[in-house]
Amino acid sequence: MDRAFDLVEILGLVFVAVLGVMVLVAMVLFVIDRMQTEDAIRRNYPLIGRFRHLFSELGEFFRQYFFAMDREELPFNRAQREWVARSGEGKGNTVAFGSTRNLNVVGTPIFVNDPFPPLDDQFASTEPLLIGPAARTPYLAPSIFNISGMSYGALSKPAVQALAMGAKEAGVWMNTGEGGVSPFHLEGGCDLVYQIGTAKFGVRDEHGGLSDEKLRSVAAHEQIRMFELKMAQGAKPGKGGILPGEKVTEEIAAIRGLKVGQDGISPNRHREIDNFDHLLDMIQHIREVTGKPVGIKTVVGTEEPFRQLFETIARRGSDAAPDFITIDGGEGGTGAAPMPLIDLVGMPVREALPLVVNLRDEFHLHDRIRIIASGKLVNPGDVAWALAAGADFIVSARGFMFSLGCIQALKCNKNTCPTGITTHDPRFQKGLVVERKYKRVARYAKMIIKEVETIAHSVGVSEPRQMRRRHVRIVQPNGRSVPMNKIYPSYNSTTPS
Repeated sequence: MDRAFDLVEILGLVFVAVLGVMVLVAMVLFVIDRMQTEDAIRRNYPLIGRFRHLFSELGEFFRQYFFAMDREELPFNRAQREWVARSGEGKGNTVAFGSTRNLNVVGTPIFVNDPFPPLDDQFASTEPLLIGPAARTPYLAPSIFNISGMSYGALSKPAVQALAMGAKEAGVWMNTGEGGVSPFHLEGGCDLVYQIGTAKFGVRDEHGGLSDEKLRSVAAHEQIRMFELKMAQGAKPGKGGILPGEKVTEEIAAIRGLKVGQDGISPNRHREIDNFDHLLDMIQHIREVTGKPVGIKTVVGTEEPFRQLFETIARRGSDAAPDFITIDGGEGGTGAAPMPLIDLVGMPVREALPLVVNLRDEFHLHDRIRIIASGKLVNPGDVAWALAAGADFIVSARGFMFSLGCIQALKCNKNTCPTGITTHDPRFQKGLVVERKYKRVARYAKMIIKEVETIAHSVGVSEPRQMRRRHVRIVQPNGRSVPMNKIYPSYNSTTPS
């Protein structure tokens, strides 16, 4: 009994001590809040005002679990994320009791089902497509759906490893992003597209220009199938890439040619390229040095510059043309960028893609230049829409981030990503187990392709690249839908719209 009383007494003393510490901490915070001059709420409401910041920080997490409906969130909603998650886990993606999507929203695509679709034995997978017939080593690309540019540095080591291994298993290509090729890209064994950004990380000379010697060294890797010259990206058109210094480790610094802890800031454009002739000169030079297909990645602002590009190609001949053009939507992507650029600059891909496809076809370059669509295309309907609009391939970055386990915590630029995808903090990276996550990446890619083929079958064609704009209707402000080929008539004289 005495021992019980002693235990109760000890617990009572501990409680009083803890309570005393809490009161002391509260008093200290009260004084700090009252004395500080930066935050008016904390100054006027000491201690209590701190909860406003706490709730504001936690609000973005609580919304996706408790308050937002399936289709409400931005940039991606719960329905989109969960489709990717179920695909990555290999679970079925059937749903019950009807669609949760509001089909009256302006711009919603509705696919036109065929009354007599092909029978199951008339169904075909998408055939590989040749890119770069003018290159010494063209690329026969096997997949319609591939991994868009995300640099090692912006992504963690285990994230790059899982993506590379998953890409190999699924038979899709992986874009390196502008940070250069790392050993972790190569060890996965997948096909790679080497992106050359404005800072030319990995292929730059001591003055920041393009090094032919380093280009040849990079091109010697058989896995590197193509080169992509990045002119602009959707997250920040008109501004170069940004890798925060806290992400620049010793290894990343060596790959990029930076100092440890130094911000990796790329110029807003290539210094050597002042006009479209210079652009085509650069493309031809890289293709000649490497022997591999070379294309560009850009964002559309208006039609006139792209018409000038195609007019320049027509004047110089098709051999001067880029082998592919990646059209990124202005909706913003994975990179850290100023909000005005993410929100306000550049056409959305749903307007830009048909425009560029029409110009390419108007100048009779359909078989010479491949069009790659990028920008929030993460689910089967998005990919099927892009193919119907005229894209030859689709690439996604954030879709594959979701397949790795991204929870849309919006911490990509802070080195505190809780899922280990965009951080170099070992504490967070340990949560990303490569051996498990690469399988999710592969299953996601395969499921996208399978379900796009299902949509193609439904509209009456045997494989996805046979879909045309007439197979899609777009919801208008009056609530009625109009065939996409009426909104964006096709200029392709060989293929009906």
